[in-house]
Amino acid sequence: MSLSERQNRILAFLNQAGGNLTSTELTDAFDVSVQTIRKDLNELSNQGLVQRVHGGITLPRQNRNLSFSNRQVINLDAKRSIAQAVADRLPEGASVFLGIGTTPQQVAQALLGHPGLQVVTNNLNVALTLCRNPNIETLIAGGRIRPSDQDVMGEDTTRFLRRFQVNFGIFGIGGLSENGELMDFSLEESHLSRAILDCSDQRVLVADSSKYLRSAPIRTGLLDEVDLFVTDHLPDPVEALLRDKHTEVICTSGHETGESA
Repeated sequence: MSLSERQNRILAFLNQAGGNLTSTELTDAFDVSVQTIRKDLNELSNQGLVQRVHGGITLPRQNRNLSFSNRQVINLDAKRSIAQAVADRLPEGASVFLGIGTTPQQVAQALLGHPGLQVVTNNLNVALTLCRNPNIETLIAGGRIRPSDQDVMGEDTTRFLRRFQVNFGIFGIGGLSENGELMDFSLEESHLSRAILDCSDQRVLVADSSKYLRSAPIRTGLLDEVDLFVTDHLPDPVEALLRDKHTEVICTSGHETGESA
């Protein structure tokens, strides 16, 4: 089920507000009736994107990620703009990791016109998408398929990725904490993202603003380990964390910070 423009804006507003909003704040912000907001919140809650509480909503507290199909519809336009910004940075002939998740899938979509790359991935949707570009050589890891996430996982998968040293490691995250911690939902996901961080010349994090303050239980690394962070909106606390760090930030809403140092 796709989200309406207002529902996407509600999710963005919720993240910017620190994860808690009252129904009154929502009706005032969007200038609609209580009944209209209630319908939106019920639909978002049914998809697991928000948690209903008395008088409003909060970000869901989760130990498991949403299904791939549910994640595909969240901030889709933002993910597409992030993907295009990344695709524009990849030179012909580069070697690339593309990790799990829906934003790396959008990066693959943005690469369909690229003149030539070598891509290593465990993301089934990435591999299927890149099959449509004969100029891209795609290497896919073996392992155990996760049907709900549409990817391949396990020790063999991580070992396969660690055999490479690529030019660009492009990966997503489950959540970004207020302290700049890169969070994932399982040890397998964390180990795979860690392999991308360890085996890439340039580490590229792709994450839309819905990931900020999103709860996930496993700590994979820190934001200042990333060379390039591409997002649609940079919250003030994250910008402060990156001050005097080497991380370059591209914000597709129109503000590009360059290196934070």
